[in-house]
Amino acid sequence: MSVAAVVGCGWGDEGKGKIVDALAAERRARLVIRFNGGPNAGHTVVPEVEGAEVPPWNRAVFRLHQVPSGIFTPGCTSLCGPGTVIDPDGLLEELAELEAHGVETGQILLSDRAHVVFPLHRERDRLLEAAREGLKQGTTLRGVGPAYEDKMARIGIRLGDLLDGEYLDEYLPFLAEEQSRRLGALGGSAVDATELRALCERWVEQLRDRIVDSYPLVRDTLRSGGFVVLEGQLGAMKDIDWGTYPFVTSSGATAAAGAATCGVPPGAVSEVIGVVKAFATTVGGGPFVTELFDAAAEALRSLGETETEHEYGATTGRPRRCGWFDAVAARQAAAINGCTALALTKLDALDGIPEVPIARAYELDGQTIDYVPSSTRRLERAKPVYEALPGWGAPAREVREWRALPAEARAYAERIEALTEVPVEYAGTGPSRLALARRVRR
Repeated sequence: MSVAAVVGCGWGDEGKGKIVDALAAERRARLVIRFNGGPNAGHTVVPEVEGAEVPPWNRAVFRLHQVPSGIFTPGCTSLCGPGTVIDPDGLLEELAELEAHGVETGQILLSDRAHVVFPLHRERDRLLEAAREGLKQGTTLRGVGPAYEDKMARIGIRLGDLLDGEYLDEYLPFLAEEQSRRLGALGGSAVDATELRALCERWVEQLRDRIVDSYPLVRDTLRSGGFVVLEGQLGAMKDIDWGTYPFVTSSGATAAAGAATCGVPPGAVSEVIGVVKAFATTVGGGPFVTELFDAAAEALRSLGETETEHEYGATTGRPRRCGWFDAVAARQAAAINGCTALALTKLDALDGIPEVPIARAYELDGQTIDYVPSSTRRLERAKPVYEALPGWGAPAREVREWRALPAEARAYAERIEALTEVPVEYAGTGPSRLALARRVRR
């Protein structure tokens, strides 16, 4: 069995989609499983444009919100796993966009254990965020948190339930009544069971052939020796248990969560690739120790900006909060995930910067600490302890061999390696899927 987990070691937006896409193609993956989250984050994939014989889709940029990033690898099944929550209408829009560009989508499957995001979840998300007033969390308002809330409360609808009309007829009246109570308490409208039933009928008509029991699929792929990639959404600093709670996502974002939710034996995960960006970014609320503000933040946000690559959320379009690399957070995330390697993305974005700071520790209440406190109130008081490395004048952009990277860029990656205690195996040097410098150790 050969399973690799690709996880974020930051706050999300690290470039996991690029790494999953490249890894699946390089290793001829048989199965890529998106293991958590829903339509609340986007994985941007910029296919390589090489020569005149590339297929039409290879000239497009795709921002995948629910479709796993293995979609562009021939012979690879892309599965939305049991731990995800699925917005059927959003998924159908993604499928239509892919098909309009000539991408074959028949290999996109959905676990029957994945939960459904209804419009009522988006409404509850909006009302809850408004009710928080000065305590807003910066949710994407895509209904993901309320859908996971219903899952844990054991009142949710799973994709497999859509296939059982008798069950829906029996259950939806209760669900509509319960959801009406919850929405009504927030000033929302009542939910109509008939409208819910009509939604379910439409969705099952359009998605029936994609809904599968994922256990046999995963089991048989592992037994046959096929390479499997577990694709995480967001990062460890947004994990429901290990992130900056309550400014977190509603699911587990670690490799262990990936194995557990996908039905993969933990011992089958032979490698865990932690993805970190060459500088730190986040969206939404919560403490962010290395954050820069005003002109400094805007300058960092614009580094390496191109038509297809910028520091704005792929789902919401919100500007990302930016700061220098936080080795404290990255080291803790790598340890929790058991990372065997790191992928350092957007290294090329730092081209031309005279000096590149790294936060190697925090100063908190007069003490130097080397971990991320669980209390966000304490974390808000933490200050970064920086060390500065020299920048590089020669460009790293589009460099495809590790030894061809500027010496200072390699030194920066090696310092991150030393501080996180995990080898850096990949450096992202541009937006396209092949813009990676792979480090080959002898």
